[in-house]
This record gives sequence, structure tokens and C-alpha cells, in this order.
Amino acid sequence: MNAEPKSRPVSAFSPENVRDDFEILSRPIYGKPYAYLDNAASAQKPRQVLGAMREFASTEYANVHRGVHYLSGRATDRYEEARETVRQFLSAGSVDEIVFTKGGTEAINLVAASFAAPLIAPGDEIVLSVMEHHSNIVPWHFLRERQGAVLRWVDVGDDGSLDVEALDAAIGPKTKLVAISHMSNVLGTVTPLKEIVARAHAKGVPVLADGCQGAVHTRVDVRDLDIDFYAITGHKLYGPTGIGALYAKRAHLKAMRPYQGGGEMIGEVTRDRITYADPPARFEAGTPPIIESIGLAAALKYFSSLDHDAVHAHEADLYAYAREQVRAFNWLRVIGDAPGKGAILSFEADGMHAHDLATILDREGVAVRAGHHCAQVLMERFGAVSTTRASFALYNTRTDVEMLVAALAKARKILG
Repeated sequence: MNAEPKSRPVSAFSPENVRDDFEILSRPIYGKPYAYLDNAASAQKPRQVLGAMREFASTEYANVHRGVHYLSGRATDRYEEARETVRQFLSAGSVDEIVFTKGGTEAINLVAASFAAPLIAPGDEIVLSVMEHHSNIVPWHFLRERQGAVLRWVDVGDDGSLDVEALDAAIGPKTKLVAISHMSNVLGTVTPLKEIVARAHAKGVPVLADGCQGAVHTRVDVRDLDIDFYAITGHKLYGPTGIGALYAKRAHLKAMRPYQGGGEMIGEVTRDRITYADPPARFEAGTPPIIESIGLAAALKYFSSLDHDAVHAHEADLYAYAREQVRAFNWLRVIGDAPGKGAILSFEADGMHAHDLATILDREGVAVRAGHHCAQVLMERFGAVSTTRASFALYNTRTDVEMLVAALAKARKILG
């Protein structure tokens, strides 16, 4: 199937209006209003997503692809309609280029095992940056441990920006893949993905993008990017956990070996031979996350119905407001100030462990994330053991920022 993305009606956006769709945000925490600022870890789900999953489970659920009865046929249709929704969201050329996974982590592992591993001989290289999430580091370490791959690391500047010239210089004759984040989950840095792809392709090297953050905060058109692989996860896109997707160019998928074995991914199985299904079924062994796929489709439709330019401007305003407010705290070091960065504020506080600080913020009704954020290589780069991270979403408001700032001031009095 090849098709152009369908146009969708775009709704006027205001954070107050969409906030009403997220019932959990109206729940008091410790008797206080709730400022949920842990969106980079997992976003909340609107009632439209929860309702779609419940309705499907209540009225149309059955296993897919296997049955001839009505419910199985209906469930199969809904499952494949969800794949089409993902295709539209990423502006892919074909549904055959969309593989459902259990999340971004599995999508990257799939590429490592099915695409990269057969190409790697001892000494072959994979280029990646120091700001990658562990999901885009550990699978390549597997290839280093097991097949002798060499990891070529590209540094970031003191402001967290990526030096494209340095990345270009790291791509050499032994490079088999560039694996890069579209947007850092700690720094908020948005990488110039289209330029990275063009430079890598000029040297005959494919590119994988970890889009788990990027797909939430930037528009993604995989055909315009000319990207080889793009991984997303549902739970950061206001959808359920346990579901994600890998976009991969059709030519790559047709050449890739199966990642897991089981039902659905086969053509024919006998005692002494086996054939495999065409992509994407080849990479979806076993019963898939059916209900979750319905939730993902509902989340993408909800998200796509909003004015993305307005959402982006709102998130940028929240970050700018928060960044300006914390300038008064000379005991706080912000990590990551790259131009055009996404709405993520990561910082260290003098004399305060990130977990202690986050605990006090929690008692003030402010939810943040504390730790190394699955980015220990990046923590080492900035000389930090851990940071506190406030990450903003479309339903957050300036009131949430003010709650964060007030809670930080109180934490300073307690811990400082």
C-alpha cells in the first residue's frame, strides 16, 4: 500500500482545554494541586485513549490474523487500521514499512539484531553520541561484546548541542550505522536529523534515529528526512505502554532476518525447512499488543488533531518561563541550553541529592524525575552523578512552572 498522508481536521489549542481531557491531572496530591512534570519518562493518557481501549476490549476484542469468525476479522481490521494511523503520523510511504513493537527499546534492539548484527565484523564501527538513552547504547554494546564492533562516540558542547562536523568526521570506511537521538531525553537537544542523514548517506552509511522524544515535540516526515530507521514509543505520545513502532525503509526490511520466532512471522514450517512471512509480519512474532495498538492509534489521532505549531509554541514558552525563573537560583546548575531545544529542564542543586530534592518537590505536588535518566554516558560528560529533570507537555501551564519554582525554593530552605 502506498498513499499520501490524509489531511486531518486541526483543533484550536489551549492547554486549559486539553487539560480537561486528562482526568488524572485533576487529582490532588497530598492535598495540593498536581503539577505533573515527568512527561519525558511517560506522558499521561487522555480520556479519548482510555475510552477507545475500553470500548475495543468490551465490544470488538479477539486475536488477530488467525480467526475466520466475526470478532477476529473486526479486530484484525482495527489492528491494521492502527498501523495505517502510525504510517500517516510518520508520513511513511507504506504500511509495510511500519513494524509494531512493544516500545522504542524493542524497535532499536530489532534493528541491532536483524539489520546490524549480520553486517558486523571485528573492527566495524557504530557511530553514536554521548547523549543517547541506554536504549540506544546497550544494543550496540551487545555487538561490541559479541562481535567485536567498535563504538565511535561523538561529544556534545557545553550547552548540549551536537557538533555535526564532529559526527561527520566520525563516519569512516568501517562505519556500518549511525545511531542518533532525534531529541535528548535529558538535555532536550534536538539534532539536525536531516543533515545528519544526508552526510551519512553521502558516505554510504544508514542512519537509525531514536525518536521516542523527537516524535512528541517535533514534526516527523520520514520520507523527507530520508531516514533508514525511526523508532517511537506509545507511552510518551499520550498512548499506552507496551506498544511502539519501528519505521524502516522497505528495502531494509525485506533484507533483514527475523528478530524473534513464533506464530504469525512464518510462511511455512516443516520438520526440515522454514520460510518467513513478508515484512512487517516477519518481525511481529506471536500475539501482538492488540488493545494497546488501538490505544496508540487513538493517541496519535488525538495528538494529530491539535495545532502542532501552537503546541510547540506553548511548550517552548513553558521552558523559557521556567528557565528564566530558575536563573535567580545561583545554587542550581542547568544542564543543556542548546538553541532550539525541547521543553526539558535538567539541573543539579548544590548540596542536594537529586532524589532528596525530588522527594521534597513531590510533597509539594510537583512530580519530576531524579537520577541518571538512563543516560550515564551523558552524566559522565557533564561530571554529574544524577540530575533532577522537569519535562513539560501540552497540558502543562505556567502555574505548574510556578509550583516547581516555589517547591525548589522550599527545598533549598530545608536542604540547603
